[in-house]
Amino acid sequence: MTLYSKYIVSWIINKGCGSKPIQKQREKVLPFCHGKVLEIGAGSGLNFSFYQKDKVSTIYALEPDDEMLRQAQIKAATLDIEIKFLHSVAENIPLPSSSVDVVLLTYTLCSIPNPAMALKEMRRVLIADGKLVFAEHGEAPDRKVNRWQNLLNSFWPYFKGGCNLNRHIPDLLKQNGFAISNLETMYLPGTPKWMGYSFWGLAEPQ
Repeated sequence: MTLYSKYIVSWIINKGCGSKPIQKQREKVLPFCHGKVLEIGAGSGLNFSFYQKDKVSTIYALEPDDEMLRQAQIKAATLDIEIKFLHSVAENIPLPSSSVDVVLLTYTLCSIPNPAMALKEMRRVLIADGKLVFAEHGEAPDRKVNRWQNLLNSFWPYFKGGCNLNRHIPDLLKQNGFAISNLETMYLPGTPKWMGYSFWGLAEPQ
């Protein structure tokens, strides 16, 4: 991928992931973060302003993309909160086992190349009574919508930074070491149904 193409992909991802309906989802789940938080796929720092500073001691912001990381670092410099950046992929988290209180996933699991390996890594770094806080989009329950998702997903990831439309988020969590303690779902308003079915809630390592 050329440097120009990477800038275009970064712009597309930020535009979609920063839309008002998705911002509302971020606002719903960020209050569950506390203590030491590992944010998977921090991107350009879209979540940073939603953290509650009195509840969070440290944020480990993991991001593999150079340009996204640069943008996030600029944003972090304007905030009064400790953010440590990890330039790495989610399948290989450079933190000790049982070292964070919360792992945060917001519209990231759709684009991780190996979600099973990444979730096992998240489980490894969580303390025994830690929490996985998530807000993701994925496979819709309606057959007609799901058919469109499967059709579009044959080419969608190539143009949208690896984003998959049809991953079933609850199943991925349960199959890779997590028990879901709270789950809510809905089609996001103002978003096409084939890309707007959202899951959010809490899970715990089993």
